Amino acid sequence: MPTQTDAGAGRVRRPSVTDVARLAGVSVGTVSNVLNRPDRVAGTTRERVLAAIEELGFVRNASARQLRSGEITTIGAVLLDIANPFFTEIARGIEDRLAVDDLTLMLASSDENPDREARYLRLFAEHGVRGLLATPSHGSIDALLAVQDKGIPVVLLDHVSPVPELGSVAVDDVTGAGLAITHLLEQGHRRIAFVNGPMTLRQCVDRRDGVVQTLTEHGLDPAEALVELGVDNLNADAGAAALDDLLDRPGPRPTAVFCVNDLTALGVLRALREHGVPVPEEMAVVGYDDVSFASMLTTPLTSVRQPMHTLGWTAADILLRSGAGEPEQVVFTPELVVRASSDPRA
Repeated sequence: MPTQTDAGAGRVRRPSVTDVARLAGVSVGTVSNVLNRPDRVAGTTRERVLAAIEELGFVRNASARQLRSGEITTIGAVLLDIANPFFTEIARGIEDRLAVDDLTLMLASSDENPDREARYLRLFAEHGVRGLLATPSHGSIDALLAVQDKGIPVVLLDHVSPVPELGSVAVDDVTGAGLAITHLLEQGHRRIAFVNGPMTLRQCVDRRDGVVQTLTEHGLDPAEALVELGVDNLNADAGAAALDDLLDRPGPRPTAVFCVNDLTALGVLRALREHGVPVPEEMAVVGYDDVSFASMLTTPLTSVRQPMHTLGWTAADILLRSGAGEPEQVVFTPELVVRASSDPRA
């Protein structure tokens, strides 16, 4: 039996349980038992129902099943940019933890847009997810608190919670940036460019704080030693444009560039190659995240490594254990991985 069309609507109607029962010559209850309690159905009847399901192309409605059973099996996650390998690896960690309990992940990207983030939060809440993981796209977490007030637990991901009501998993980005700058200072660099993103993002604020604090601790004046290059997007094209801007500026050229993430560092490396600037001999480059491609580049990238998979796993684990006490807030310490982009001996 082919799929049917709603009268007057011109829409293809998905086969229903009733259609399966009619084709198999059984009751709707029998079809339900085959789908949910197959051991209760005689073998020949079960085979007849399964044959009807295959012929019709019937697909059960998971949302309706969840409502009937009272069992919610879906977790929502709103990340800044799922095209970024950093968030891709985090999503894999989330999936691996959810798989332990046979749960499903619904994933969305806010693209660092607060309106887009709010829309996905609303859609996930309306869908009735079991819980939400979110990387806030701006300073306010009011929308996330509102979701939790509706009975849907929320855990902040890659973001330290400013309130005790929300669980969170993050990395100490002040320390991470300090590791990068300390390494460059130890390599003899005294004028450093910093490619950073929007100050509405907690990560960008904390990494800048780490840069400024470390320069100051080493007796350098950030106003003299630091050249800040702001970008609106944390991608390779933005990094390349920032480097072009740097090379066009008058005055002493920095001998090193620290980038807020590996994607902007990739763009910086690309632009340096196009301008014929040797790395690291004339310009050292350090990124942040240590995504999978960092070690595979022609000039392997020095980067501050974040435990991406562990971030996702831990956030999901905290979410699934919510309600068993005070919300947990976990902060990991990053590490620096030195490669040839900043040290020719590496």
